[in-house]
Amino acid sequence: MKAMIFAAGRGERMRPLTDTCPKPLLKVRGRPLIVWHILGLVRAGITEIVINHAHLGDQIETTLGDGSKYGARLLYSREDTALETAGGIAHARHLLGDEPFVAISGDIYCPHFDFEQVKDVLHDEDMWGNPYPADQRDICWLYLVPNPDFHPEGDFGLSMYTLNNDGTPKFTFGNIGVYRPEMFDAITPGDHAKLGPLLRAFIDKKLVGGEVYEGEWHNVGTVQQLELLNAPRAALAPGPRAAQ
Repeated sequence: MKAMIFAAGRGERMRPLTDTCPKPLLKVRGRPLIVWHILGLVRAGITEIVINHAHLGDQIETTLGDGSKYGARLLYSREDTALETAGGIAHARHLLGDEPFVAISGDIYCPHFDFEQVKDVLHDEDMWGNPYPADQRDICWLYLVPNPDFHPEGDFGLSMYTLNNDGTPKFTFGNIGVYRPEMFDAITPGDHAKLGPLLRAFIDKKLVGGEVYEGEWHNVGTVQQLELLNAPRAALAPGPRAAQ
């Protein structure tokens, strides 16, 4: 399995830090955010990793190199301007191959997420070994988190590991997912495209599975949140947190 880390965003709410440093290279507890992901992926044996970038992307390549110092092989998908999440995936399709891949935002902090679990969530056969018809198997698998303070209404409902758009209670998409490449067939490489509408369309077809991750998870959205993460551990409440 390959992985993709999204690192193309401008990080407007993190200014002035992101005026001179790409957001995924900001450090939490002495290590760049994106390196936490790389090490977690390598620990699970996922070593071929695609990173897209736009804003200050040369810094990302210079800092991370070819990935050998982490035990990984890093490939870069360069964007002149950030293409949004789905657009970034479509632009990197030639690097991702034809098999399901895991993707994660470069600006979240979830140091204990076990990437080993992502290898066996999209099934092609039922428990008796019968192939699922292509139009009946999950197109992707999302990891949800309990709703953070800034997003109390959540994004998606969940029933028997199948996501829904209208059910309750709702949970927040944790920006970690496993996707089949064909999910992005309709997007022309180089086009801007958001992931949300695409997810909702497939959820309406009952083709999106998922589960709730309740480990430590933070959306590093502001300078204040970054400072809190780097404060003594006693100052940081446990559980999912996100900055507005």
